[in-house]
Amino acid sequence: MEKEKLRIDKYLWSIRLFKTRSLAAEACEKGKVKYNGSNVKASKQVNINETYEVKTEAKKWVIKVSGLLHNRVQYSEAIHYYVDITPEEAVDKIQYQAAAFHTGKRLSKVGRPTKKQQRDLEGFMGDTI
Repeated sequence: MEKEKLRIDKYLWSIRLFKTRSLAAEACEKGKVKYNGSNVKASKQVNINETYEVKTEAKKWVIKVSGLLHNRVQYSEAIHYYVDITPEEAVDKIQYQAAAFHTGKRLSKVGRPTKKQQRDLEGFMGDTI
């Protein structure tokens, strides 16, 4: 096998956008990896200077291939093989969502009633239990 050919699923795994290669292949199957606006199969060959849109669990990436990486390496090495050209508004939107969504706390005054609200409801409804 020639070393110059590299599949998109292996590339996305090696630059650490996905934890496993099978997750990268699954993302390709589900249409979460796009090249020129169209879905990409996991077997598509990657070339330098191509731009891909990749949707992962954490965020939506727009990356430009700057080098071919055949094996998974540590993060500090992997970042030299792509250029992150994700638009700023997309990054800001994701960070805003993450701040409210992943804290594990519910938003104030949303959800279950407080003790005071429960007492008011019970008084209004006539203590029916």
